[in-house]
Amino acid sequence: MTADRKNEAREKFRLGAIVVRAGLTKADRAFLLGGFIELARVTPGSAEHRRLRDIGEEAFKAPALDGGSPGTGETAEWH
Repeated sequence: MTADRKNEAREKFRLGAIVVRAGLTKADRAFLLGGFIELARVTPGSAEHRRLRDIGEEAFKAPALDGGSPGTGETAEWH
């Protein structure tokens, strides 16, 4: 497997882990995609972007919504 393919697989795994962490594993795919499209429309650095990022930062510190354990220290990779 090439380095690019490994990196792509790792990124997909991390993004999937976010869906699990948010407790959205049973959510409809169209719902998730619609939500991601809306998030992509949020202007980086805007008040809404900062608000959502703060929520995410706090969520990484708290126990997972799926009942799992708190973050494993990987939050720095998401900055």
